[in-house]
Amino acid sequence: MPVIATPASSNLQLKLHTGTDDKGNPIIRTRTYRNVKVDALDEDVHAVGMAMVLLQQHTVESIRRVNEVQLDSE
Repeated sequence: MPVIATPASSNLQLKLHTGTDDKGNPIIRTRTYRNVKVDALDEDVHAVGMAMVLLQQHTVESIRRVNEVQLDSE
């Protein structure tokens, strides 16, 4: 039985290194920006993420795009 994957939502996430704990381990926080257009190109989403890196006071560990899809069977 074939499954149809329909894009449902997309988010941009920045993982930030906000400091260290008392044991010297890095503290990582995630900022999520919702409602990214599901049909936006990955290159465009990455470009927006790179522009947002310049606005952060903390070091950015990674830029991620998280896509959610609706799975339906025919």
